[in-house]
Amino acid sequence: MTCGLVVFFLIFAKIYEKKKIMFKGHPKGLYALALANTGERFGYYTMLAIFVLFLQAKFGFNEAQSGQIYGAFLGFVYFMPLIGGILADRFGYGKMVRAGIVVMFLGYLLLAVPMMGATAKVTMFSALALIAIGTGLFKGNLQVMVGNLYDEAKYSPFRDNGFSLFYMAINIGSMFAPMTATKVTDLFLGKAGFTYVPQIPSLAHQYLDGTISADALQSFEVLAAQQNYTGDLAVFAQNYIDSLSTAYNYGFGVACISLVLSMAIYICCRNWFKHADVNTKQAKEMGNTTVKVVELTPEQTRTRMTALFMVFAVVIFFWMSFQQSGLCLTFFARDYTANTASGFSRIGFNIWALTLIAISVYTLFSTFQSETIKNRIISGVITLLLWGAAAALYLGMPETISILPQEFQQFNPFFVVALTPVSMAVFGALAKRDKEPSSPKKIGMGMVVAALGFTVMAMASLHLMSPAELKAAGGVSNTLVSPNWLISTYLVLTFAELLLSPIGISFVTKVAPPKYKGMMMGCWFCVTAIGNYLTSVIAKIWGTGMPLWMVWGVLVVLCLLSAIVIFSIMKRLEAATKEC
Repeated sequence: MTCGLVVFFLIFAKIYEKKKIMFKGHPKGLYALALANTGERFGYYTMLAIFVLFLQAKFGFNEAQSGQIYGAFLGFVYFMPLIGGILADRFGYGKMVRAGIVVMFLGYLLLAVPMMGATAKVTMFSALALIAIGTGLFKGNLQVMVGNLYDEAKYSPFRDNGFSLFYMAINIGSMFAPMTATKVTDLFLGKAGFTYVPQIPSLAHQYLDGTISADALQSFEVLAAQQNYTGDLAVFAQNYIDSLSTAYNYGFGVACISLVLSMAIYICCRNWFKHADVNTKQAKEMGNTTVKVVELTPEQTRTRMTALFMVFAVVIFFWMSFQQSGLCLTFFARDYTANTASGFSRIGFNIWALTLIAISVYTLFSTFQSETIKNRIISGVITLLLWGAAAALYLGMPETISILPQEFQQFNPFFVVALTPVSMAVFGALAKRDKEPSSPKKIGMGMVVAALGFTVMAMASLHLMSPAELKAAGGVSNTLVSPNWLISTYLVLTFAELLLSPIGISFVTKVAPPKYKGMMMGCWFCVTAIGNYLTSVIAKIWGTGMPLWMVWGVLVVLCLLSAIVIFSIMKRLEAATKEC
């Protein structure tokens, strides 16, 4: 699977480098750094796709408890780049990146080892700490090196597009992660003689704890019978919990493989980007002319830092909202969304069909943008073949398919990969007319679009039971909504993400004072950490009895207020950007 991701990205790179379309004007080092990040993100999101489900299955944590751990972990993951950036400004970016890969590998390896009893919690938290520390050393510093590639005058105009392509590569890895996690866990759970049912882990823990209600007990007995189990329910409950938890452990092990590949890519392709692996201190010592060494006045430094921290304060609430994909949106998928799909929506749950569709977007752009008729014809034929293959996969699917909660998480990265060329084309056309919005305006627009995404969820939840009412009813909702509601939400949130995340990173690398680049990129991830930790706030109110539509309404209000703030300070932000 991981090798397939590499091939997937290389096909893109080869096609568009050759035809000078999307990759025109970009340094070669972008491909190597993007591929290294693709492998790392594939492993990370494979783990994250099943992490909350693992917490609830293994330890019996409720939504608030698992949300607290999830939020704290994400917060730690995105806080550590601040430390990694400070260290990189002193010791070098590349050293931190390599150390980060090694530390992350050890963390994932520890998480992949099945443990029982109290040891399991100690091992899990130790693994999470190592993953967070390793990510802190790796993530921000790799992206600073990408930014350094664009400090050369000939590459500078392509900075925003370069980060969009880099972000696309991240999401190629993310797109395959939920399916991989699902396949691995299903494989090992099946070897134990069970099939996955979302409601069983919670009911099993309630039965073993003696807290199960009469309605829930009835549901549990029915589900146990469906697993062809007729013996002692306590034995069934324990066996199912142990088998499912072990299957999740093996799913975490996938990340180890992907990190080995990331390290291999980074080392083998180092000549492509080694000139960008130089901080300001090293550049001065070496007399390096590639890395831009700009001396700013105290006033210029202050202006830039102020602009950055203004943006940082706003994006906290975007990440608080967006990262619900692995938390409350997964709860919604598990408890309120139909676990089957039929009709055209089935194609969204076939990762290979999605892959073909994503590639076809790029070949379609090639059809219209190629410089020769021959290349246009070739691209057009390939596009039609890809559509035909996707259609064949769709027609070969059963009329109704079963879907799992974590599978919805593949839609966001798919939309990122598929819509990146659309986004680049739109803003490229606006740029030619001198009408492209500034980076701060794009960030503000992203907040508005995020609000629209959660408005969709509020509409889907109007007539549903609250989570508290659902628990009292035995954990089975009497009304299940179409998967299309969640798919639509992920589509809208993807538009928001494309406006905010890669553009925000590009903004930081452009505006940050040169001697503080590593630290400022670390600060970007630090505020991301705060936003990720605040995801637990929504998890805490999830089971309080608040109507479900109001839970999503909280996120709508926060996103809109953030948009109002950033548009109110737009002149100051744009002034700081024009100085760079």
